[in-house]
Amino acid sequence: MKHDFMSHDLHLPELTVRGMLLGALITVIFTASNVYLGLKVGLTFSSSIPAAIISMAILRFFKDSNVLENNMVQTQASAAGTLSAIIFILPGLLMLGYWNGFPFWQTFLLCACGGSLGVLFTIPLRRAMVVNSDLPYPEGRAAAEILKVGSHNAGAGPQSSSGMGDIVSGGFVAGLISLCANGFKVLGDSMSFWLPVGSKGITQIPLGFSTALLGAGYLIGIASGIAILVGVLIAWAGFVPYFTNMFAPDGGATAKFAMGIWKSKVRFIGAGAIGIAAIWTLITLIKPIIEGMKISVQSMNSSSSDRELHRMDTDMSTKSVLGVFAVILIGLVFTFWEFVSAVPISAGLMWTLVVVGILVALLIGFFVAAACGYMAGLIGTSASPISGIGILATIISSLVVYFIASENNLFATEAGVQFATAMAIFMTSVVIAIASISNDNLQDLKTGQLVGATPWRQQIALLLGSVAGAVAIAPVLNLLYQAYGFTGALPRAEMDPNAALSAPQATLMTTIAQGIFSSSMDWDYILIGVCVGVVAIIVNLILKSTTASLTLPPLAVGMGIYLPPTLEVPLILGSFISYFVGRYLVARAKMRAGELAEYDVEQSNRRGVLFASGLIVGESLIGVIIAVIIVLSVTTGGGESPLELVGPDFESTAQWLGLLAFAFSGLYLVRRVVTHKFNKEEALAMKAEQEQQ
Repeated sequence: MKHDFMSHDLHLPELTVRGMLLGALITVIFTASNVYLGLKVGLTFSSSIPAAIISMAILRFFKDSNVLENNMVQTQASAAGTLSAIIFILPGLLMLGYWNGFPFWQTFLLCACGGSLGVLFTIPLRRAMVVNSDLPYPEGRAAAEILKVGSHNAGAGPQSSSGMGDIVSGGFVAGLISLCANGFKVLGDSMSFWLPVGSKGITQIPLGFSTALLGAGYLIGIASGIAILVGVLIAWAGFVPYFTNMFAPDGGATAKFAMGIWKSKVRFIGAGAIGIAAIWTLITLIKPIIEGMKISVQSMNSSSSDRELHRMDTDMSTKSVLGVFAVILIGLVFTFWEFVSAVPISAGLMWTLVVVGILVALLIGFFVAAACGYMAGLIGTSASPISGIGILATIISSLVVYFIASENNLFATEAGVQFATAMAIFMTSVVIAIASISNDNLQDLKTGQLVGATPWRQQIALLLGSVAGAVAIAPVLNLLYQAYGFTGALPRAEMDPNAALSAPQATLMTTIAQGIFSSSMDWDYILIGVCVGVVAIIVNLILKSTTASLTLPPLAVGMGIYLPPTLEVPLILGSFISYFVGRYLVARAKMRAGELAEYDVEQSNRRGVLFASGLIVGESLIGVIIAVIIVLSVTTGGGESPLELVGPDFESTAQWLGLLAFAFSGLYLVRRVVTHKFNKEEALAMKAEQEQQ
C-alpha cells in the first residue's frame, strides 16, 4: 500500500519500542567505536547514514516497518557520531592532573545533560533554520534520499527503481576507493604540492581525495564552495606564506614548519573569524527564531482545532520541554557540585562556581547551538568545525573563571590555579556536548522534513540517543587511559610516553586554558580573525544588496581558514561540479524546449543528488567496517593497520593512484548526470506530485 507520508492524518508506526531499542544498541556501539578510534588512531565516522542502512536491513523483516520508523532509528543513532566529540576536551582534565580517571556518573551526566540541552536548544531554531531556510543540509538531504529510495514502503516506481541504482553505483565507487585508501593503503587519501614563497616562506597546493566530501560538496551549492575557497586562499595564499617568511629559520621553511605555523597561528585566526561570523549569524536569526518560538508556544498551549498545526510542524510540548529542562538542571547541579566539592574551598564559592558554571554553559550553549546548526546546514555535519567552537568556548569559560578566581584569591597556590583551569575545561565540556548534538539535530530534522517525519518524535529520539551514547563514553575513555595514557597523563610510571594517545584537540584546548590562567595567551591571532570575519560580513552584505544570486557566507569563509585544506578541496570541487553541470542541464533543456523540459533538468539533478548521496554512503559504510576491524585488531594485540597491503615506500605511488581514482569518481558523477535519458513517465509523476502539493 502506498502512503502519503506528508499527510497530516498519517497513522504509521514511527517512534516504536523496537526502533528505539535498535537505535540505542547502534548508538552505544558506534559511540564506543568513535571514542576509541578518535583517540587511538585518529579515525572517526559519521553514524547517521550507516545507522539508516542498518535499520532498513533489520526492520525490513517486519511487515509494518516504514520509512518514518527507519528515520527515527537513524535520528537516534546519529548521536553516536557527534556526542563522541567530547574527546576534544574531556581528556584535558587528566592532562592537568586534576582527574586520575573518568568518574562514570560525572562523565555520564556531563554528556547526557549537554547532549539533551543540544536537542532542546534546537527546538526554537527548527522553523527558522530548517523550514524557512534555504540552507542545503547536504547530509540531511542524502539521508532522506536513501531512506525514501531504500524503504520498501516508500512506494515502488520509476523514481525509486532508478534512484536505487544511482545510490548503489555511488556507494560502490566510494566504498571501493575508501577500502583501497583507508584499508589496503594502495591509494593515497591526499597529497600536497609545496611551493617556495619569498625568501624563506612556503605554502601548499592541497588535494584531498575523499569521495564522501566530494558528494557533500555537490550538495552544498556554489556559494558555500566559493566562500570556503576564499577562506583557503586567505590561509594558504596569505597568512601561511607571510608567517613562514617572518618566522622561518635561515635555511627556509619546510612543510612541517608551515603546518606548525598553520596549527599554532592561522587556525586561531580561523577560530576568531568563525566566532564573529557565528555571532552575526545569531543576530540575523533572532527575528525568525522569536517568530518560530511564538508559533510553537501558541500551538503547544492551544486546544482549538482551528489553530492546530500540521503534524510535520509540531515540536515537543511546553510541559515536556520544561520537564526535560528541569531534569537536566538537576543533573548539571549534581555533577558540577561533585566537581567543585572535591577541593577545599568555602561553600559560598562552591555554589558561586556551580551557578555561574551552569549559567555560562547555558548561555554559550544556546549561541553555539545556533552557530553549529547553521554550519551543519551550510557544509554538513562531518566537516563542521566543532573544535573551533570549542576553542572559543574554552576562552570564554576561562575568562569567566579567571575573574571569579581572582576575586577569591584562588591563584595564591598552584592547586588553586590547577582547579580554576580544570573548572574552565569542565564548563567547556558541557558546551562541546551541546554543540555536537545541535550540530547533528538540525540535520536530522531536515531529513525528517523531507521524508514526512513528526518533529517532536524526532526530538524524543535524539534525547534517547544522547543518553544512550553518554553511557558508553566514560568506560571507553577509562579503557583507553589505562591501556595507553594521554600526552602528559600516564596512569603508571613504567608506561612508554611515546605510545600515549596524543588527543590533539584536548591538548590544544587545555594549552589555551593554561595560557589564559598563566597570562601567556597570545590574543593577536584571535583578534586578526575577528577583523577578517568582519570584512567577510561586510562583503557578504554588499553582495546581497547588489546581486540576487551571489553571496559569501562569512561562516564558510572562517571554516575555510580553520579546517585542514585537504578536507576542503573535495567540498569545493563538488560544489563547482554541481554548478557547472546545472548550467549545462538548463542550457540543454532550453534547446529541447517542450512542455516537460523543466522536468528533464529536475530528473538529471535528482540523479546527481542520489549518486552524490551514494558517495557519502559508500565511504561511511566502509569507514564503519574498517573501524570494527581496527578495533578488533588493536584489542587483540594486532597492529593499527591490519588490512595494509603495502609498505611506506609505496606512499608516493599511492598518492598518484589516489588522485586518479578521485578524478575518476568526479568524472563518473558528471557522466551519470549529463547522460541521463529523459523519462516521460517519471516526469508526469513529478508534475502530478507538485500539483498535488
